[in-house]
Amino acid sequence: MQKKISNIIFDFGGVILDINPGLTEQAFHNLGLPNFNELYTLANQVDLFDYLEKGLISPNHFYSEIRKISGLDISDKQIMDAWNSMLLDIPPERVELLLNLKSRYRTFLLSNTNQIHYEYYSDNFQKVYGYCGLSDLFEKDYYSFMINMRKPDVEIFEYVLNDMNLKPEETIFIDDAPVNIEAAIKTGIDARLLPKGTSLNEFIRFLI
Repeated sequence: MQKKISNIIFDFGGVILDINPGLTEQAFHNLGLPNFNELYTLANQVDLFDYLEKGLISPNHFYSEIRKISGLDISDKQIMDAWNSMLLDIPPERVELLLNLKSRYRTFLLSNTNQIHYEYYSDNFQKVYGYCGLSDLFEKDYYSFMINMRKPDVEIFEYVLNDMNLKPEETIFIDDAPVNIEAAIKTGIDARLLPKGTSLNEFIRFLI
């Protein structure tokens, strides 16, 4: 007997939003910071990036720390543009998919993100699609910098479950990072890894 699925929680970057962290690494290299990959990867972050994603430091503090670490005389805008280089787009078929799913399930977004990225992709989304924001695609969207916690901490999954009164056994979580999948499973959520290069639209067809 197939279990009932009522809720779907989506990761954002790498699942809904296409990203390429290599573009940010190259952009910082072009600014004169050749070892940026030692400071930041999606899998292993130094505290500066953790603090930014948890909303514990401001964008201005982040910019100042990048200047301090690099020893370079670069502007806030140069850092911001380089940092945002990894953010690509949300294909139309994913927007259509999310709107369709929202009409049939309780859908949510759970993203490790920071204020700089959030403002950039939210503005782009509004310009391209005309919606007020990403919140139009979900019942509720959660961003790490707004709630001061991030994946793969188990507490962030418990927070979403409790906040929306969701039953974990009726909830699917989709992410492209194995460590986040492992954390979600600890709460009883049916967490599924989206393999690299796999279409979200095709992946969903086999889950629901």
